[in-house]
Amino acid sequence: MDTHKIHPVPNVRAIHNTAIVIDTHADTAGRFVDESFDPEKDAGKGHWDFAKARACNLGAEFFAICVDPVRYKGHFTRRALDMIDSVHEIAQNHPNDLVMAYSVRDILLARSGPHKRIAALIGIEGGHAIEGSIRVLRNFYRLGARYMTLTWMNSNELGQSSGDLKLDQDGKPDDRGLSDFGREVVREMNRLGMMVDVSHVSDRSFFDAVTLSHAPVIASHSGSRAITNHPRNLTDDMLIALARNGGVAQVNFNCGFISDEFIAKSKAFEEAHPAESKRAIKLWHGPKTPRSRAELKKLMAMKEAEVPRPPLSALIDHFEHMIEVAGVNHVGIGSDFDGVECLPQGIDGVQDLPKITAALAWRGYSTADLYQILGRNVLRVFGAVEQISRHIQSGQDPDRRPEVAGS
Repeated sequence: MDTHKIHPVPNVRAIHNTAIVIDTHADTAGRFVDESFDPEKDAGKGHWDFAKARACNLGAEFFAICVDPVRYKGHFTRRALDMIDSVHEIAQNHPNDLVMAYSVRDILLARSGPHKRIAALIGIEGGHAIEGSIRVLRNFYRLGARYMTLTWMNSNELGQSSGDLKLDQDGKPDDRGLSDFGREVVREMNRLGMMVDVSHVSDRSFFDAVTLSHAPVIASHSGSRAITNHPRNLTDDMLIALARNGGVAQVNFNCGFISDEFIAKSKAFEEAHPAESKRAIKLWHGPKTPRSRAELKKLMAMKEAEVPRPPLSALIDHFEHMIEVAGVNHVGIGSDFDGVECLPQGIDGVQDLPKITAALAWRGYSTADLYQILGRNVLRVFGAVEQISRHIQSGQDPDRRPEVAGS
């Protein structure tokens, strides 16, 4: 059943509008740099802008700093710094709409008073951005980075990614997990107060990170592998381990991670239209210009005619299964807006987040549950990470972490 067509649950919009709504992953910072995108002046040209964010009562956005490992080889850190700077510039240029946030307290302050502003936070998507340097990690933290995804689709100095796993001589995944340096990075992130993000990592890297981290970890944008069999998604065992760690899994909206049917049809389309598919990939990962965007839009429309977007219910199935396995205190929203080519039916941008709330309410989740999913879960984890950082920096034994509510 396509839940975005269900009649709205009474008062569900009031519930959504009184929640602190947090999205832990949007790739809009790349557009700030490459397209000089202004979320006020250029409204309507992507998944995320101020008008859309205000329409959905967005409280906080983590802007992902995603550095393409091929295109920016040799200057990962420089590219990351450009993207971080762009977020600060947007906040500086639009102080009535966006304010930089560095803590749970900053998020709450941004949402207080009669004129609520959107809290802007930084997430580093891929540990290759620090170029093997703990000092760069520390400087990213000083500039506002409050989580780092240990790998992206590429393995790096920190450890193995799910995106480039090879098979060993026995035909099994050659999963080496986290490196010694990766373990050092996790420990330093705990000390700094930066959330450890396990989206994109391999299975062994995931369990290494969850076992090693003294603080709760997050999966900033990952779905359920039991629902959609993709290595980017989390198995039930992973969800259970994440919950025991006190962490939170933020559900990704990417069509390719939420529907096996979409994956199969996409593969058939690529085999039938190899030239167009290769061109679309090149345009997607290349520099964006008005001309390239127009061509990409045409190619995407061609694909959608043969490969329809999954129904919204496919996405809600991920929320529901992950909640059943991990518990309602361990699931949230990690959209991947402006970083994906396809979203489920009914979700065309951040303005449509209230449809997620309505669909979950229709499936029986209470007001308290919805508040947790929409933002309180990630606030709890963020607060726990801050508390454990203070505990470590005060010289106390990191193996005896303080009791943290909900963990």
